[in-house]
Amino acid sequence: MEIKDKANFKSVIRQILQSTAGSNFNIKNLGYLPRWVILLLDIAAIAMSCAFTYFVFLWLSLDFFKGENYSLKLVLYFGVNIFFFWWFKTYAGIIRHSSFIDAIKIFFSLAFSTAVLVFIDVVSKYVFKYDLYITIALILNPLFSFFLLFSYRVLVKQVFENIVKPIQGGKLVNALIYGADANAISITNALNAEIPSRFKILGFIDKYNLNDTKRILNLPIVSQKKKISVIMRSMGAEALIVADKSLSKEEQMIIVDDCLEYNLKVYTVPLITDWENQQEISKKIKSFQIEDLLDRKPIVLDNKLISNQIQNKTILVTGAAGSIGSEIVRQLLNFEPEKLLILDQAESPLHDLTLEIQKLNNKIEIISLIADIRDKNGIARILEMYKPHLIYHAAAYKHVPLMEENPSQAIFANVMGTKNLADLAVEFGVEKFVMVSTDKAVNPSNVMGASKRIAEKYVQSLFFNELKSNSDTTKFITTRFGNVLGSNGSVVPLFSKQIAEGGPVTITHEEIIRYFMTIPEACQLVLEAGGMGNGGEIYIFDMGKPVKIYDLAKKMIRLAGYVPEKEIKIKVVGLRPGEKLYEELLTDQSKTLPTHHEKIMIAQEVIEKFENIDQDVSEVMQLAQNYEANLIVAKMKQIVPEYISLNSSFEILDTK
Repeated sequence: MEIKDKANFKSVIRQILQSTAGSNFNIKNLGYLPRWVILLLDIAAIAMSCAFTYFVFLWLSLDFFKGENYSLKLVLYFGVNIFFFWWFKTYAGIIRHSSFIDAIKIFFSLAFSTAVLVFIDVVSKYVFKYDLYITIALILNPLFSFFLLFSYRVLVKQVFENIVKPIQGGKLVNALIYGADANAISITNALNAEIPSRFKILGFIDKYNLNDTKRILNLPIVSQKKKISVIMRSMGAEALIVADKSLSKEEQMIIVDDCLEYNLKVYTVPLITDWENQQEISKKIKSFQIEDLLDRKPIVLDNKLISNQIQNKTILVTGAAGSIGSEIVRQLLNFEPEKLLILDQAESPLHDLTLEIQKLNNKIEIISLIADIRDKNGIARILEMYKPHLIYHAAAYKHVPLMEENPSQAIFANVMGTKNLADLAVEFGVEKFVMVSTDKAVNPSNVMGASKRIAEKYVQSLFFNELKSNSDTTKFITTRFGNVLGSNGSVVPLFSKQIAEGGPVTITHEEIIRYFMTIPEACQLVLEAGGMGNGGEIYIFDMGKPVKIYDLAKKMIRLAGYVPEKEIKIKVVGLRPGEKLYEELLTDQSKTLPTHHEKIMIAQEVIEKFENIDQDVSEVMQLAQNYEANLIVAKMKQIVPEYISLNSSFEILDTK
């Protein structure tokens, strides 16, 4: 077989390795060589070096070994070399990962061996008058030895990197690293050491255009003088690994959009710390998630403010097994409450959460409570028994279409449940009550949003009514934010499921937009707002820029590696009952006041008289008991005049 070039040579070697005789041999299972095998190879290398030196000097009519007793001289030669191999542990490294450090070890081992042999030869010559070796031969021999010892390591490393490793890992993805700093180098080393391999790194992209004539790890550095997609296609790269942590969200989005437009994969990896090993680094390399592309700055919390409120206190979280409630629970653990009461009516999710947080922290007393906030007597007994200092109220029904079909249940859970909990909080002297609300309560267009707005009105008016007679009353605080990425029932998990099933991805309208934030972001701001609140406030959060759901669907399809409308279809199914094209965080009459936190503002809403709202709530609760949907919704519209139904059977009530 004629080997014409490097590619053919690699192909031939692969065929030889893959067809090696013996059914038990599998190149994919090839592991690390034992130390004793490497030591034998090192001994073989110095034996070859000794033989080469011997014949070179024989050709010069000189004897490497003077006189007789060759056996003694060979034993001395090998004994001293093996001793220093052991002393410097030259055989302890993994050959496929040989580096500059291994060369240093070999150099010092041979240097010390040579020094000892020369010393023995000189002593023998001048003290015992007996020549052992030719001194110049002892000095030249280590050069040959070093060449052989290091060369076979380099050869094994190259064979493994270019032939064995691709066989073990299958087809590799050609990738470029975005970045040319220490972080990028660490990631590249980690990927090169990965078994099985996933990527073949082709080079680095430097956005600063300072190093285009240089190389890192023998790979080229490419200046970002053209679009990323153009550079990648010109180099045959299929994926980009973003290692530059100095990129802003806007720059990241530009890069990701550019790559996705040409169906190029994009991966991200967190900032590498000095203590992380290569295996841990390679595990953290992941595809960009839609959460990574939110145009948002990191949230900085006032930890001291939150800690003063929570530390060594008894905290109750309702709806604790839900996506928002469970994250509030996880974040509360960081502030060391004395007791954490986690309450939900969903048995299995609550059990799972209990097991999870017990592993996270075994110092805090965790009490799991199966209870329903609609059961006032049951909740009263819990508050009487545990006397919580703070309540985070996240329990609610939130699915718009379901509540549109079941307005009685929206009243029971969102209005009556909140009223029960708020009244009992005052009765049992709870310090603070933080309610999680929604942007759908603003100018509501559906039953769910209207029920949350009624709950907001009730707790706010209750606080100011109690404040008249007791300045030390429970401080009621409402937090209002939009859609949360990844929460139960949100579009992101739905789209992910639909993409995994091959589509179609369903959206309700091509022009629909929503505000988004991540679950941790939302819960961080809930804790911060709870800490700063003095009672009666409705806090709204900076949700960033609104996102067009159609664009979100296309981006998620591309992130999954598919082409929108070709491989995965996007189907418009029409607006659901009660659904708006866009959500708001403020009513038309509302104004905002700033707070010390740039992402949190206070909405100045009209405060209802408690006597009026209390009577209205009692009436709508009574109507809910009779399950008369139209009467319930009509009363809700009376309580919340700005509630105008959209795409709903209840639109008829707006004309009366």
